[in-house]
Amino acid sequence: MTGKLRLPSLNALRVFHAVAQHKSFRQAADELLVTPQAVGQQIKLLEDTLQVTLFERKGRSIELTESAIVLSHYVKAGFDEFSEGVRRVTKSNYRDRINLNASPYFATHYLLPRLSLFREILPGADLRLTTMVDLPDFGPDDIDMTVQWGYGSWPDYETTLLVPDPKIICCTPAIGEKIKSAQDLTRFTLLDTVKSKRLWPDILRHLAVEKAEGDRSIGFDDAATMRRATLQGIGVGLVSVIDAEEDFRSGALVAPLGRDALSDMKPEEVPGFYLVMPRGHLRVKAVAALHRWLVQQDWGSDLKLLPKPIPLTD
Repeated sequence: MTGKLRLPSLNALRVFHAVAQHKSFRQAADELLVTPQAVGQQIKLLEDTLQVTLFERKGRSIELTESAIVLSHYVKAGFDEFSEGVRRVTKSNYRDRINLNASPYFATHYLLPRLSLFREILPGADLRLTTMVDLPDFGPDDIDMTVQWGYGSWPDYETTLLVPDPKIICCTPAIGEKIKSAQDLTRFTLLDTVKSKRLWPDILRHLAVEKAEGDRSIGFDDAATMRRATLQGIGVGLVSVIDAEEDFRSGALVAPLGRDALSDMKPEEVPGFYLVMPRGHLRVKAVAALHRWLVQQDWGSDLKLLPKPIPLTD
């Protein structure tokens, strides 16, 4: 029968957490209001306790070993849960509040039209919505969960795909007349958002396009700005289906390679909107209820004909 695992001291783990974040003994010492020597002693104590090397000293800099990288994920998650627990029990006004952050595009096109449906299911919820583009720092930013655009690459968090965000290659009719094949795309400036560095490369590879010399691309902070640049004829853009269909109907944009040119891309190459949150936040009843509701909705349905609210199920 094996004995219970004896954990290292909490203080040593706290020091390790600071060093792993800053990758510096001195900066960790400044944060913890101790000397670098004291930090070094705690790290040595932790390494002796675990019988592993956590940091490799290279001159004045340090690098995390593989063991330190693995440990840092769990230690960060632990301290995040400590902070969340303290907030929940010490701030009475915070206990029933749900702080949801969402990508501005998802909030505008998907979430806001349906938010009243959630109110019908959980009428007493104090729901607060913010729209930061980047992944929030859940603790300091007081965020319970967030909807992020991307490819699901947040291994430290609970991550669920809500809806894919396939793109259509779009341009003005004037540019469209000059695009007779996929290879012709390289003659024009390719427009995209700065968060999707892999999207155009994946698409060009999928279309078997040989990339021309030189980078003729422009990245924008958000999808709305990129769409406006496409409408102004600055280049060829990747527009979400909802917006593209609207622009096709007005005649402002065309799909030079056809609307279904990217329909057979591999699922892992198609970005989407993901629900991301620390796993410990699901222990809060109101937060767990919103999480279930978000996951259970059919976000891919026609937004003009919103369905009735789907009841929560256990």
